Amino acid sequence: MDDRSKLLKFAGPPFRWDAVPVREYKTADARHKDVTRQTLLGEGTGEEPFNFVTRYFEIQPGGYSSLERHQHPHAVVVLRGRGRVILGERTFDIAPYDCVYVSPGVTHQFRATGGEPLGFLCMVDRVRDRPEVVNGPQKAKSRDSNRLGSH
Repeated sequence: MDDRSKLLKFAGPPFRWDAVPVREYKTADARHKDVTRQTLLGEGTGEEPFNFVTRYFEIQPGGYSSLERHQHPHAVVVLRGRGRVILGERTFDIAPYDCVYVSPGVTHQFRATGGEPLGFLCMVDRVRDRPEVVNGPQKAKSRDSNRLGSH
């Protein structure tokens, strides 16, 4: 039996995991602001036989991720902070424990809107396409509801 099980210990505030490097979200450019990531499971030396990757993203207050789309889905669970997510032509308020599904090909962006960082887990396919950055402002319709699941 090949046991590659492991535990990543949560290091506590700020949201960090022991022995997992904090990296810049992407190379610095004007398409995103104040975002870091930690790759927790599924990517690295190949010791994990996953078909997916689990990452933790943190966006500082007033920061945002790139406005982009991919041909693979994303599953996101918000752990801390408040923000807004653009999903195609719609926007939604997001808060801790909200879950977001980003369909393949849908333009999306995450923004931190509160006074603390917006932190979330994001699960994607291990083998996936590169992002297509969407240039220019995205016209997104705000939902009347503050909750993602009420549409």
